[in-house]
Amino acid sequence: MNAIIQHSVLIVSGTQKGAAYITELLSPREFAPMTTALSGGDARRLLLRRSYDLVVINTPLPDEFGHELAEYITEKFVSGVMVIAKAEIFDQVNDKMEPFGILTVQKPLSRPLFYQALHLLIATQNRWQHFDRENQKLRTKMEEVRIVARAKCILVEYLRMSEQQAHRYIEKQAMDMRTSKKDVAENILKTSFLQSFNFPLPKNINMCKMIN
Repeated sequence: MNAIIQHSVLIVSGTQKGAAYITELLSPREFAPMTTALSGGDARRLLLRRSYDLVVINTPLPDEFGHELAEYITEKFVSGVMVIAKAEIFDQVNDKMEPFGILTVQKPLSRPLFYQALHLLIATQNRWQHFDRENQKLRTKMEEVRIVARAKCILVEYLRMSEQQAHRYIEKQAMDMRTSKKDVAENILKTSFLQSFNFPLPKNINMCKMIN
């Protein structure tokens, strides 16, 4: 049997009654811990202290409507955000939230609809986090390729290695030292390495021709 994954939730509502109603709709087996904020200001302070998987904003709030807070969260944090709005202004609020990828739900809430919306939000958030992780891996790999290419260039130009020899040298050093090719390349780019061979460091390494 698969373990239930719990999601931390920040409930933002202008009244204790509204916050309690939303809390009752959430299963503590699936959503925990649950934290309540009674204003946009309180929510911002809590968000600076810790992260939440989901933020549910029951509009309007006493110090702002709530869409400002939702936009702030999407810009500064990785939390999934849901905005709850009255039926008569739902379309207006939804039009404001849609460009930010914020889910808007209409009052009055029903448990089935609320749960369906929450799980849609969780699924969307998981997908975005997956894309973000893959994007970070790609950025890290591209940075490694760039640094290794610069190091190979140094070996070719100042130690008179061929490109293949430079590649093998970096690869072997990484294996022997049980470290990454990026770490080896960074060491090559340090002045101390070239000075040990009595070769001057180029004045502008960035101008060195990149080797694929």
